[in-house]
Amino acid sequence: MASGVRPAPKDLVASVRDLGSSSGSGDAEKEAVVVNGIEVESLPFATKADGSADPSRRVLTEEKGYKHLGFAFSERKKWLVLTSIFIVQISMNFNAAIYANAVPGMKKTFGISASKARLGQFIFLVMYAFGCELWAPWSEELGRFCVLQWSLGLVNLWQIPCALAPSFWMVFAFRALGGLSSAGGSVTLGMVADMWEPADQQYAVAFVVLSSVAGSVVAPIAGGFITQYLAWTWVFWISLIFGAVAQAIHAFVPETRAPVMLAKQAKLLRKQGHEVYAEQELAGSLRKRIDFREAFKLMWRPYQFLLTEPIVGFLSLLSGFSDALIFVGLESFGLVLAKWNFDHVQVGLAFIGLMVGYVIAYVLYMWDYKKQRAIMQGDTANMVPERRLRLLLWLVALEPIGLFGFAWTSLGPPAVHWIALLIFTALIGIANFAIYMATIDYMVAAYGPYSASATGGNGFCRDFLAGIAALYATPFYTSIAKGTRWQLTVPSLILSAIALVGTIPVYYFYIRGEDARNKSKYAKQLADARAEKRDERQEAITRASSRHTTPAQSRRTTPATSRRGSLEVAQTTYQRSLVGKARGYDGMPPSRAGSVKGMATVSESAELDRTESSA
Repeated sequence: MASGVRPAPKDLVASVRDLGSSSGSGDAEKEAVVVNGIEVESLPFATKADGSADPSRRVLTEEKGYKHLGFAFSERKKWLVLTSIFIVQISMNFNAAIYANAVPGMKKTFGISASKARLGQFIFLVMYAFGCELWAPWSEELGRFCVLQWSLGLVNLWQIPCALAPSFWMVFAFRALGGLSSAGGSVTLGMVADMWEPADQQYAVAFVVLSSVAGSVVAPIAGGFITQYLAWTWVFWISLIFGAVAQAIHAFVPETRAPVMLAKQAKLLRKQGHEVYAEQELAGSLRKRIDFREAFKLMWRPYQFLLTEPIVGFLSLLSGFSDALIFVGLESFGLVLAKWNFDHVQVGLAFIGLMVGYVIAYVLYMWDYKKQRAIMQGDTANMVPERRLRLLLWLVALEPIGLFGFAWTSLGPPAVHWIALLIFTALIGIANFAIYMATIDYMVAAYGPYSASATGGNGFCRDFLAGIAALYATPFYTSIAKGTRWQLTVPSLILSAIALVGTIPVYYFYIRGEDARNKSKYAKQLADARAEKRDERQEAITRASSRHTTPAQSRRTTPATSRRGSLEVAQTTYQRSLVGKARGYDGMPPSRAGSVKGMATVSESAELDRTESSA
């Protein structure tokens, strides 16, 4: 090599030569420049505002940049990311639930009633319900990492004035800000969709769901020790310490949001002298991309789904009721266990029964996924969305059974041993996990690109109804049949009856779910559109899967339909960003959080626009 000439780094630039046909016809050599594993010359041209091609700029699409997306992370890296998210999610739900242990102390310090003190629990959970919907679209536009860091930082910041508050209303105000600042599962579950193919996601989703429900159990266990041995302000200091640790761990997590990752790669390509842009960059600056009228419409959609989509409405109410039971338990456990003279620590440890139930349900779902995965290999007919409710048919019945048993144990000694209460709470825990897991899984399968709106309604119901439960739980258990031996039994019997009625939609949608989806303004037409695009994208998906299959996702373990679905989901990820219709990118139907034209063709966009307008 000539002196003074430095070779290009092997990991950045490589030359790939096409020597022509094997006949040696002497065709001119063709050279394709590959930068960071991306064949620049194969990238499509950008589109001008008038719809014509722009040869001066190329577009880095998700298919071409697949190896740089979260889908291509190694399994080890994915699970390291997920483990950090597990800790983050526990810290969020820990913060939501542990407040109940500060109520007795605040009651004495501020000279207020217990009912008034519980308003801090109520306002946090209600604002949490809205906060999740506010943060999620921004995470899809700006990236998961920065949004979660901002969320965690703000939540941690608001703990300080709560701990130092001279009055209850200051605690109330900053608890409201804390709830509104909490990003919640809408972002963490989004990270799962960033890294796993649809047919591979269940293990990861179940792991995140476990972290979500576990946080509400870890809180009373730790809170019992705080109530008994420390001042009530330590509820907030402990939450701050836990939140700071979670934020520090998350600081080492890479970005997973596809458009943001592609924009980063496009910038690296431009530094190498190639005019390559990500679709997010071509849509213009953040200010140009945002259409606030459209954004408001998209933020309203989860609530619209709750009111107009029977699948979302009924299953979300069941899910919300199930989560509210846990917050009822935060108040009622102490009343019931007082019959066995349990102190604060022992009452907190009694929540281990719920945790055991969650772990049992998690293991059952792992077994079920393995079984269903084997069926899906050769029988695509079994891939109907209602298949996701199959295990729930058995487990949902444990909720009314567990509540009925809890009512019986409320009679107390000597006829009943306290261990019976833990056994029945474990049954409730199994049902709670199964309801949350299965309803999310079913909504994702039924609504496709609109699943964010469907699951958003589910999450809203869980947080909102849990917040209301914080207000009525104690009066509910102290006002009915007051002064009789049935005082603690009747309320649980009422909850058991409500739970029994709430399970009916699960069986109905398992049997008649297809009819319900066919009547939906979104589910049926989106399913048809997804089927039409499947063959068109097969070649690109097969090529991507052959290059990036990991040992855990080999062709022996992963069906072709999984790969086909993965890039369909990848295609829709950019549609779910908080953006307006930028110049030259009209025609993309608004999803839960955006309407910039991403991977879809003009014809697909127009068809989906007709779907949206008819809805």
